[in-house]
Amino acid sequence: MKILVKSAVLALSLVLLSGCARNRVVSSVDRENLFSLEYGNFEDELNLFDFGHSGEINTSLCMRDGFFYILNGEAKKIMEMNSYGNLLTLYYNSETNPPPSFAGEENAANSTRNAVPYPFNDISLITVDSRKHLYVVERLPLERQENDAKANLSLSQVILHFDENKKFVNYIGQQGPGGTPFSYVKNIYTTDRKELVVVCTVPTGMTVYWYSADGFLLYTIPIEKQNIPNPFVEENNDYFYSLDNIVPDYKNRTIYLKVDYFSSYVDASSRVQSGIEYVTSLIHPFKVEENAYEMPVTIPPYSEEVSEGFNKETYDIPYDFLGVTESGWLYFILSTQNGFTVQMVQSDGQRILKRNVELNREANLYYSFSLSREGIISVLLVEREKAYVAWWRADSLIQAVIKN
Repeated sequence: MKILVKSAVLALSLVLLSGCARNRVVSSVDRENLFSLEYGNFEDELNLFDFGHSGEINTSLCMRDGFFYILNGEAKKIMEMNSYGNLLTLYYNSETNPPPSFAGEENAANSTRNAVPYPFNDISLITVDSRKHLYVVERLPLERQENDAKANLSLSQVILHFDENKKFVNYIGQQGPGGTPFSYVKNIYTTDRKELVVVCTVPTGMTVYWYSADGFLLYTIPIEKQNIPNPFVEENNDYFYSLDNIVPDYKNRTIYLKVDYFSSYVDASSRVQSGIEYVTSLIHPFKVEENAYEMPVTIPPYSEEVSEGFNKETYDIPYDFLGVTESGWLYFILSTQNGFTVQMVQSDGQRILKRNVELNREANLYYSFSLSREGIISVLLVEREKAYVAWWRADSLIQAVIKN
């Protein structure tokens, strides 16, 4: 996989960075609040704060075709809502949730709401395809978990599959339906071919599992740290790199690896290595069917100026890789003092857009982002009194660029 040529990479970086200089205009994009959610145990409420449970919050958001799917892991339920906040379908564990007020209505001919009981154990992530098939990451009970002694892995998660009729189809493991559980699932995606992509974190890097629309395994793509392309391989051993994220393409069987590169930092006065410093970030497109990397794309960092007395220092900080749109724009995001900054880069690196997203840090307790295939950034914002679902129509910016 080490097919990069250092000179080509550096030349490409210079071209892209020179292009970035023409696209550094930064402005804000307005947030549109769509609806709010109260806290509680009723069907259309969130239950986030379980004092009997420790660890991270497992509540996430997915937006598809204007419908919002809110996975509330603490309550062991999933709410499907429209953009007005009307609850359309509730998937729920009946042992931890009261029956919804509309339970039984789905049998009526004119019913628009559905109640789907299912014994969820510990759910965390969700994705939806164009058929409205639902895929949910579920942690198995301890007695059903497995261990991979050779790889030193705990295999504890599977993907639950529900069809467009809200019926449970099966669970998907490594080999497909009914397969061996996964290790830690970082994220799940569905493509325009209705194929499921599962990205897992393992000690050696990440592993990507690619499934057909029926849930059968098509490809297993191990991305090991020692095989990640390194443009500085000929320099010396003082360069390091970190695999930040892997995101699949919607149209083609391609995955995008976002890798951050660092070098050893040597103090000028003492000439002693005193840490590491950030060098650059690259997106490496990998063609799954051809088992080959394409030329990388340089992702400009976020630059922050820090003043101390009469001195000013500029620090470069790598963005987090949020996702990719079906038109090929790569989205990156970074937390700032006033909210977030979003950077959108064409997959060929020719155009770059930057926008600020304002967020009240003092009021916000938790958030979960979702990037749609059109380029809309949706968010679940948890505040003290209630939670909000909002979006930023960044897709309109991209459409304007495409038209021009």
